[in-house]
Amino acid sequence: MRQYSLNVLMAFVAMLLLVAAHFGWIDNYIQIVVMTIGINIIMSTSLNLVNGNMGEFTCGHAGFMCVGAYVSSVISVFCFGTKLGDPMLPASSVLLVFPFILLIGGAVAAVSSLLVSIPSFKTRDDYLAIISIAVNYMIISALENMDFIGGSRGFQGMKDTYWAMIDIFDGPWMLFWVILFTAFNVWVIRRFISSTYGKGVNAICQDEVAAEIMSVNTNKIKIINFMVAAGLAGCAGGLYAHIIGYVNPQSFNILKSTEAMVMVYLGGMGSLSGAIISAILFTGLMEILRSQAIIDGLVSPITFMFPDWEPSAGVIKWVMIPLLLVIVMQFRPEGIMGNRELSDVFPKLKKFYRFK
Repeated sequence: MRQYSLNVLMAFVAMLLLVAAHFGWIDNYIQIVVMTIGINIIMSTSLNLVNGNMGEFTCGHAGFMCVGAYVSSVISVFCFGTKLGDPMLPASSVLLVFPFILLIGGAVAAVSSLLVSIPSFKTRDDYLAIISIAVNYMIISALENMDFIGGSRGFQGMKDTYWAMIDIFDGPWMLFWVILFTAFNVWVIRRFISSTYGKGVNAICQDEVAAEIMSVNTNKIKIINFMVAAGLAGCAGGLYAHIIGYVNPQSFNILKSTEAMVMVYLGGMGSLSGAIISAILFTGLMEILRSQAIIDGLVSPITFMFPDWEPSAGVIKWVMIPLLLVIVMQFRPEGIMGNRELSDVFPKLKKFYRFK
């Protein structure tokens, strides 16, 4: 049983968070931070499959998050909302249907990844990055011109689904779903990278030509890897939409993709543990930068010379994120973990969990 002790510990921590949220021991702000960490973990670990494990270079991962967010939102409103007419399903079925709504959004996002994975057969590196950015903007532009889902104004009404859950039991449902899907995401990625397909992904990263010579179907592996990564990002988008209760295409632009990239490179290319650690650290840093006192301390030397300049938290955020990336590339280009896992750094951890 000792090999499952880490899993038991994580389950205990999750239950503790849910109980604390239910009884009001942690306020809504802390819950939002925890849910943001979960969504960032899904985004960073899923992008790490492509940019880390497979060695490709894509910059439009938020586009797939956007697809999942909109598809899940529209289905959710059709099933349980009133924005598009009478609900199609009884509110009592929401707990059974909601996870399938998120998975459908992820499945559509996975299919949309073909827009990037098929061109990846003939392109790599900078050219693939340009294609992925173009796809990100194609998705955003298409949604902005679909008036039946709000267009550039955005889409809302998903809170009806949340209230249907509250009517069944007054609990922290979105926190529960984020924790559940974050655990599901980590489990899927661990199983995938340790499978035959995962070995093929690593072979492509090392040398694609050599992998083809050794009978690895590189095109098939690329499609599967892109679809898994995009599908998980789509689930993250669905969770994000239902937490906020509103989605707008511009919420998933290149800046959102950049956040995912920073987390991947900060944690270490090809390291699942590193992607998780960097998502936690990155989210914590972004929350710290919301403090006006910290902002004033950071910009005081500049405002001393330019008294009329009053930077907002958003401006400081997009100064610090590129600066963080520059510092990482300068002093530790391999990231926090490199391509290693926690069990490689601390071998004694292997006896506390099962990696199969």
